Amino acid sequence: MSILRCEGLTKTYVSGEREITVLRDITFELEPGGFLAVTGPSGSGKSTLLGLLAGLDRPARGRVVLDGRDLSTLSEDERAEVRSEKVGFVFQSFHLIPTLTARENIQVPLELRGEDGRARAGELLERVGLGDRGHHYPAQLSGGEQQRVAVARAFVHGPRILFADEPTGNLDAASGRQVLALLRELNATGLTLVVVTHDPAVARRARRVLVLRDGLVFQRVDGAHVHEAVEALSRDENGP
Repeated sequence: MSILRCEGLTKTYVSGEREITVLRDITFELEPGGFLAVTGPSGSGKSTLLGLLAGLDRPARGRVVLDGRDLSTLSEDERAEVRSEKVGFVFQSFHLIPTLTARENIQVPLELRGEDGRARAGELLERVGLGDRGHHYPAQLSGGEQQRVAVARAFVHGPRILFADEPTGNLDAASGRQVLALLRELNATGLTLVVVTHDPAVARRARRVLVLRDGLVFQRVDGAHVHEAVEALSRDENGP
């Protein structure tokens, strides 16, 4: 049984008198515990797709089934409930609350559910290698440390699937490797990952790659062919 399935997913926007199609007829499935990288050039619809898959937006046509729930049949409140129970989200720009400490930022999803998250936040700070940094505010942390806090916050409520939008995009190479290692560690415990990325180092670690171009699926790659395909895509985008 798939944990994520989208069928004929199409997204359009109206600009003046024109209708612009950002995504067209996207169809795929992802198994529980899978690791999918979504890549492609800027403007190909990657982040739009991620928002639809996570139930943050509605498609013009098609549907998304997330852990057995058809998001197209749910109200906004019901979709928010699904996200709070089943989904974690990591953003490129961290989105930490500047007036809260690292520990307090991690606690937020549990506190919104009326739960005491202090013990769980402490456990996750240790797990992401920041056990001695919990009392620091985001401005006192490096970019890599902030992103590790963001990953811990996304995982604190035990989601079934984690969506990450360019999680290494604002990091130096060393910090990016640390965040990627953390995501792979979580994936190894059974967490399903869907990562939008321009970073070949991230895409190479995925077990499946979906390549978008101009809002369409340009290529699908699975298993042993991922590394070779990502290298070819990188050469195409960067030139010889």
